[in-house]
Amino acid sequence: MIDKKNKKFSLSDLVGLTILDKYILKRYLATFSAMLLLFVPIGIIIDVSEKINKMIENKIPLSEIAIYYYHFTIYFANSLFPIFLFLSIIWFTSKLANNTEIIAILSSGISFTRFLRPYLIGASIVSVFVLLMGFYVVPKSSEGFNYFRYTYLRGNGKEAMMGNVTDVYRQINPKEFLYVNSFNAETKMAFNFALERFEKQKMVSKITATRIKWNPKDSTYTLYDYAKRTVGELGDTLERASEKEAKFSFDLEDLTPVVYIAETLSLHKLNDFIDKQKERGASNINVYMVVLYKKYSVPVAAFILTIIAVAVSSMKRRGGMGMNLTIGIAIAFGYVFFDKIFGTIAEKSTFSPFLAVWFPNMFFGVLAIYLLRNAKR
Repeated sequence: MIDKKNKKFSLSDLVGLTILDKYILKRYLATFSAMLLLFVPIGIIIDVSEKINKMIENKIPLSEIAIYYYHFTIYFANSLFPIFLFLSIIWFTSKLANNTEIIAILSSGISFTRFLRPYLIGASIVSVFVLLMGFYVVPKSSEGFNYFRYTYLRGNGKEAMMGNVTDVYRQINPKEFLYVNSFNAETKMAFNFALERFEKQKMVSKITATRIKWNPKDSTYTLYDYAKRTVGELGDTLERASEKEAKFSFDLEDLTPVVYIAETLSLHKLNDFIDKQKERGASNINVYMVVLYKKYSVPVAAFILTIIAVAVSSMKRRGGMGMNLTIGIAIAFGYVFFDKIFGTIAEKSTFSPFLAVWFPNMFFGVLAIYLLRNAKR
């Protein structure tokens, strides 16, 4: 008799995993982890070799470099996640096929659909992990990665970089337009500032200043060489001051690079930012929408790529594992290519960002169904 009081249940027992499920799931997660541990150091070595001269030239502190490569690891792994996952599944499933383990499993009466179960459980674990990382962890690492890159590596050092955000033109709301010649994110100062206000497609006022500085203590701006021109029916009025404090409806984030902002916001902040930009009638809203939709589409890709990888590599081929890896690499890079191309199209045109982001998943989802049917046969 079984002593029910002393019997211990593990998570796998509650889920109902068999020995086969545990075996495949363990290989799934272990190979994916090993693939990350293998390629991330390679990516770091390549990045160091490309940037070492710039780092030495700008005398970057080792502490800053260490923090950068911490953020680089997360940013790099998230960017190439589909490739790492796909190749890891191709690798260990091909080994199962070459060792005739899959033939033995299917010959025992287990259907191919049932054989897929541990793979889909593994994809679920990876998807949840990637989803949470994309919501909360990746934005912070993206900010650290981009900050280091723009600060130390683009230009002749920190000071040079921070002044490189030039010719910024933004629509603040349906009536106001903002322009600055350059913006320094470190000193919170912009140069050659202009704020124009329109009513019924006619300019009613224009504020200019040679410099404008953000004051974080009281959330105001200090304008230097301030001038305000108000357009009237009988004549214009002009107000001048060498220095003037004022409050405006725009935020400093309106002056920073578009992609840099979108990539560094968590899910909640990104949604709030998109709502704010829609209220302002921003013309470049597609850039933010692409980043938002990708937070959801990338985790879904784990399921699609898992099914494709199993369907491709579960058959024993003449070329062996090498042939499966060749096919796998071609499909994985094809997915990344589609993802980048359609994302760029949506950012630079009026093409639907939702369709652009989800098209690779839809296309490869159809491919996954087709390959899965052939594999079952």
